[in-house]
Amino acid sequence: MLGITSMMRLGACGEPGVETPDADGTSTEAVETVEISVVGSTTVQPLAELLSEAYEAIDPNVLVTVSGGGSSVGVKSASEQSADIGMASREIKASEIQECPEIVIHTIARDGIAIVVNPDVDVDELSIDEARAIFAGEITDWSEVGGTPGIITVASREEGSGTRSAFEDLVMEDAFISATAILQSSNGAIRTTVVTTPGSITFISFGYLDDSTKPIAIDGAFPTARTIDAASKPYPALPGAGIVLTRGTRTTIPKRP
Repeated sequence: MLGITSMMRLGACGEPGVETPDADGTSTEAVETVEISVVGSTTVQPLAELLSEAYEAIDPNVLVTVSGGGSSVGVKSASEQSADIGMASREIKASEIQECPEIVIHTIARDGIAIVVNPDVDVDELSIDEARAIFAGEITDWSEVGGTPGIITVASREEGSGTRSAFEDLVMEDAFISATAILQSSNGAIRTTVVTTPGSITFISFGYLDDSTKPIAIDGAFPTARTIDAASKPYPALPGAGIVLTRGTRTTIPKRP
């Protein structure tokens, strides 16, 4: 909490206090209302929402708004100062730092990526080579990997997603995600897609696994907190998976007792 609390203070912008007369004629400075905007990765968004609620409970004069849009949007928003804090679930690119040298990176968490299938798919494990071939559109029927015959529908995050960028690095290598894949702009939306689309497969942030999803093993390993924390393929902890960004260290919020 300390780290994100400091970020909330550094990212805050508010109107200065206004003196108002009391009944006895003395003046009292009115408490300012501080608004903080947090924008970017939908992987980091649920954590940011919980942290913002906790911060608002500590300081009721602060209003924190959290919205998604993807990691690239988070980096751009922080760089351009269209938001006080940006969120990213990937490492910040050298080109992004070059464009905005003032950007400050704060790592607050780690995450992993899980490959999940529609609950009715009767395949429980794939090799990483099979997973790559499926997402590339080279394997198109579940019978090719030991399942009941049926068309495989690939779903993916959109370009600019930090989760997609990490998945491409870790799984796809030199291959490309199929051009026919269903694209969604958030982890929540892609989870809904795979749960409701027969024969589908996708990848999502580990934090979005719930009772509705069916994660599968890759090379014998299921996505669990232990396998992700082991920091080795096929389910490593992702570098930069929980990042918040500010441009410089602004301190516009007044000190409170």
